[in-house]
Amino acid sequence: MPPTLRPTARRRGPALLVTALAALCAFAGGAPAGASEAPDHHPAVRADGQPPDSFWGDTGSIPPAQNVLTVKILNRTNGKYPDNEVYWTFNNETHSIAEQDTLDMAANSAGRMYFHLGSPDSKYADFIEFTVGDNVFNGNTTRVDAFALKLAMRLHAEDGYDVQVGEDYETFQEDREATWQKFKDAVPAEFASLSEVEKPYRIPSPGSVPDFREGGKYADYMSGYASSVGINAPTSDIFGCAGVLANEAGKCSALNRHVAQLPEDQWSSPDLYYKEAPANYYAKFWHDHSIDRLSYGFPYDDFAGQSSFVSHNDPQWLAVAVGW
Repeated sequence: MPPTLRPTARRRGPALLVTALAALCAFAGGAPAGASEAPDHHPAVRADGQPPDSFWGDTGSIPPAQNVLTVKILNRTNGKYPDNEVYWTFNNETHSIAEQDTLDMAANSAGRMYFHLGSPDSKYADFIEFTVGDNVFNGNTTRVDAFALKLAMRLHAEDGYDVQVGEDYETFQEDREATWQKFKDAVPAEFASLSEVEKPYRIPSPGSVPDFREGGKYADYMSGYASSVGINAPTSDIFGCAGVLANEAGKCSALNRHVAQLPEDQWSSPDLYYKEAPANYYAKFWHDHSIDRLSYGFPYDDFAGQSSFVSHNDPQWLAVAVGW
C-alpha cells in the first residue's frame, strides 16, 4: 500500500505534500517506517455515517480518465449556492462546476484542490490534499488547520475498491449554523471559543489560536499532562505535533487522544481515545461527525489508521462533495 499523506501542518509549507520522499514512496508502493496504511473499505461494507448512493449522483456518468483518474465535484450545499457559485481551483485553473464539474487528473499531480462558495476568492473556502502517481491515488480531507466547508470524498478503483471519507451524511444535511452550534455545545469551555474567533468562515484548530499559545489563558492546557508522562512541550506544539514532537507520531497522537499515560500497546485502541481531559476535543468533534469516525484533526491523526487518508492503485474516479 502506498504511504500515508499527512496534511500540511502550520509549521510546514505546502511543499510537504510534494516532497521527493512522498513521491518516491507513492510510485514504489512502499510506506515509510511508522506510516499507517489506509483502511481497506469495500462497497460490501457500509461505514457508519456513510451517505446513501443517491448523495453521489450518477457515478456511472463520470467520464473515463485519459490520464490517471477523473475528479468530479458535486454541489451538496442543499440549495444555498447554485452550481455557478461553487468553484474549484487546481494548478492555477479555476472553474465553477456549472462551467466544468470534472477534471482529468494526470500523474505527478500533487498539492491541494481548493473549493470556494459564492465567488472564486470567497472566504468560504476549503481544500483536499493528494498526490497522484502513474497508477495510484493518495489523498485526504483535512481538519488539521480548520473546518471551513463540509467536504467528503469517494474514491473508486478498477478492482471494485470503493471508500468514502469526510463529514458524515447527517452533518451534510444540516445547516451551517446548526453545525457551528453543535460544535460549541459538544466541546469543553476551553474549546468553545474556537467557534467564534473566525466566525462565520472557519473553526480553526486549537494550536493556531492565541488562547492556547504562549501567554494565552489556556497555554498550559496540555503541557501539565505532557509533563506527567515525561514530555516537555507547550500546548500549541502538542496540538500541532511540532517542536520535540515533530517526528513523534505515536507520542503526539497519544497526547492529543489522552492515552499517553497508558502502555504503548494501547495507543492504537480507538475505544480508549478522548475518555478524559485534557485532550484535543476539536479533533474529537470531527471524528464524531465523520464517515466511519475517520478524520484528520491534527497532523499525526493517521497514527493507528484514524485519519481520512485514502489510497489505492488503478483509481477510476474521485467524487468530491462540497457542502454548506
